[in-house]
Amino acid sequence: MRVYEAIVKGLESVEVDAAFGGAGENAAGMMVALEDSKKIRGIITRHEQAASFMACGYAMFTDKLGVCWATAGPGAFNLFSGLAMAMSDSYPVLAISGYAALEWEGRGSLNETSGKGRTPDSRKMFEACTKGSWLLIDVHDTCDLLEQAVNLAFEGRPGPVHIAVPETLTHPEHKVTNYHDVRLAVAKVEPDPAKVEEIATTLAEAIEQRQKVVALVGFGAIRSGAYDEVRAFIERFQVPLLTTLDGKGIVPESHPLAIGLFADSGHSSAWKAFREADVVLAIGNALNQHATFNYRADLFDGKKLIQVNITEQEIGKVKPYQLHHALVSDAKPAVAAIHEALERKVGQVRECKLEGQDWEARKIPHVTGKIHPGQLARQIGRMLPPQGILLADAGAHLAWLSYYAELEAGQNFRKAGEFGPMAGHVNGALGVKLAQPDRTVVVGCGDGCYNLSGFELMTAVEHEIPVIWVIFNDGEFKLIKVFQLAFYMDAALCDFENPDYAAYARACGADGHTVSSLDEFEDAFKTALGTGRPTVIDAHITRWALPHYSPSPEGVVHGIAEMLEKRIKGT
Repeated sequence: MRVYEAIVKGLESVEVDAAFGGAGENAAGMMVALEDSKKIRGIITRHEQAASFMACGYAMFTDKLGVCWATAGPGAFNLFSGLAMAMSDSYPVLAISGYAALEWEGRGSLNETSGKGRTPDSRKMFEACTKGSWLLIDVHDTCDLLEQAVNLAFEGRPGPVHIAVPETLTHPEHKVTNYHDVRLAVAKVEPDPAKVEEIATTLAEAIEQRQKVVALVGFGAIRSGAYDEVRAFIERFQVPLLTTLDGKGIVPESHPLAIGLFADSGHSSAWKAFREADVVLAIGNALNQHATFNYRADLFDGKKLIQVNITEQEIGKVKPYQLHHALVSDAKPAVAAIHEALERKVGQVRECKLEGQDWEARKIPHVTGKIHPGQLARQIGRMLPPQGILLADAGAHLAWLSYYAELEAGQNFRKAGEFGPMAGHVNGALGVKLAQPDRTVVVGCGDGCYNLSGFELMTAVEHEIPVIWVIFNDGEFKLIKVFQLAFYMDAALCDFENPDYAAYARACGADGHTVSSLDEFEDAFKTALGTGRPTVIDAHITRWALPHYSPSPEGVVHGIAEMLEKRIKGT
């Protein structure tokens, strides 16, 4: 069989059933092999960047391998944003790209990226944004190399890998005569029993002394599938649960111990619980920017910090934070082991009574005739079906959705991660839906995000992928404008004109609705949920609303005072 036929058959052996890519001469063999596959659905996107985002979406809430491909040169380079997203957000993704003919290296041939003869060096570029990148030199290495790459993608903290296939090896005379299926041999990252015992002892002492313990849970716990383990742990030991933006939904947010989001755009109730805590158990959480209020140096002063993470690289990487204990482990077995060890050390724990979540009670002032984004986000959360997935792209709408959309058991939420590309989820949603076709997938996105790459709606229509996009339409880059006003006392180049998104959607063959009130939105959303068709809902929101935000866990007023003090001191 030819090289791409062997690659596709190898992907079939690890149960890949969708792959995303762009057309091109150097990828022609991949396209033919996918068309001939009885198991993998080949999706040609309008832009290769979207293909890389879709591969991320495909892997987001599953144990599946996301696959994207592109032709050589500029097509391959269009994959970088999605691979960077997969790297920062822990998605197992394989990128396959074409590569110019090896015998012509250094001549400046079409799409050459050898780094010779004033051509860009794609090998260095792919190495910089993946866990591993290889150039296939010998066609007989195809299956071994594919197996190595796929295993590395899943090993430890999942991430992206890349294989480049030279044009030379796609010629008819090059045959793979030693094909074998991909053999997955990924070892689970299990907790060290001695470290678990140390953590359990510290927690037992804190409980006995009636100190306040909180759990701060991130996406690592969701990636691990530790839903039941986290819930059982907080209930048995009466530990208040705080989540990062990416940990939202690990436990139903209506749970009495779920106190809210701990982030700069999070809930006051979570900030308060954190401030009062003596011990913080951080699970599947790398203590990144939003969850630490821009790496606030005094965040953990006076607290014992215990960190559980799947990779040692993430342990203690924020230098100001002193760790009392660290445990390198996948979150699911780690929480189960800590629970078991702590069970042997403590008896009945008194009930933890919390003041409760603040986001439902917080009144939303209606300042114009258009929809308030907080009310829109709340309504999306209330109407999201069981097992539904809510994706937020990069922008102010993320803050509204994370704050007001309350998730119940079985639902998931995801922001655009630490790399934070605009339109990552506008496009990635198609991959999410193909990986889990029985779940409703809703994207909350800004008009800026949708403008960037909403043309992939045509891909959804062509392949009958029923994603629902809700556009928070206010005709401006809200977060950028707020940042400019805060730091420059001026705003520039943030306003833009929008098309009629609903008309555009209908022109593409999708359903489109324009709404300017909550009642109109509710009707449109109900319709979208019932039709099973790709749908765009253009929601006209007020500009005169700002998300709940503070640069300090002490609260909004305190955070504003700190900002003013720094401004006066010129720091």
